[in-house]
Amino acid sequence: MQSPPRRPLNDFHRLRPNGVDVTILAPSLLSADFARIAEQIACVQEAGAQYLHLDVMDGRFVPNITWGPKIIGDLRRLSPLVFDAHLMIVEPERYVDDFREAGCDRITFHLEATPHAERLLVHLRSMGVKAGIAICPQTPVGMLQDVIENCDTVLVMSVNPGFSGQKFIPHAIEKVREARALIDGRNVECLIEVDGGVGEGNARALVEAGADALVMGATVFGAPDPAVALRRIRALLA
Repeated sequence: MQSPPRRPLNDFHRLRPNGVDVTILAPSLLSADFARIAEQIACVQEAGAQYLHLDVMDGRFVPNITWGPKIIGDLRRLSPLVFDAHLMIVEPERYVDDFREAGCDRITFHLEATPHAERLLVHLRSMGVKAGIAICPQTPVGMLQDVIENCDTVLVMSVNPGFSGQKFIPHAIEKVREARALIDGRNVECLIEVDGGVGEGNARALVEAGADALVMGATVFGAPDPAVALRRIRALLA
């Protein structure tokens, strides 16, 4: 099967058709039905998803195991969308080259998972990858002060990482505001992404607080029709 043409590494960041900002919608494949994965990817792609979010878990940093570079490489042939990898793994520096080779356009690792965040951010950028740092609910935004200039994404976790379908932690909205203030003052090109329990009840509040990208798993793929669910979120943000 021939791979679809790849889009350029377009952030879709603050797109302004007719002066209107466009929020990035990033369905998380962790919640998809892998028996129908090609169909489900095509469904959200047609409905206007800009990213496909890929949760990589190792059973050590979080108590769950998902997939590695081989599966992502196979999925890469199914879509030209931006592949947005979220590494919930220990020692991410050992594996980022493999995930880049598999076709990931954006790679985000956890600040809590490595003592060498600055070095890893620089390395990712040297490979042409958009480099991101995720922070768990208990990690203060202020911990990013010394690395923010080398971040292309700050991912604010609004649940404890590890499993799809968890309840949204409301304090994440305030953390998004804090991240927005830090980024606006130090690195305006950096995206703020939110992951965990995002849906109709909080999407607008997160965007108003400063989020650029919303990751949604169960909200989209847990719905009877993922395309309808995605379009409903887009309509709420219009």
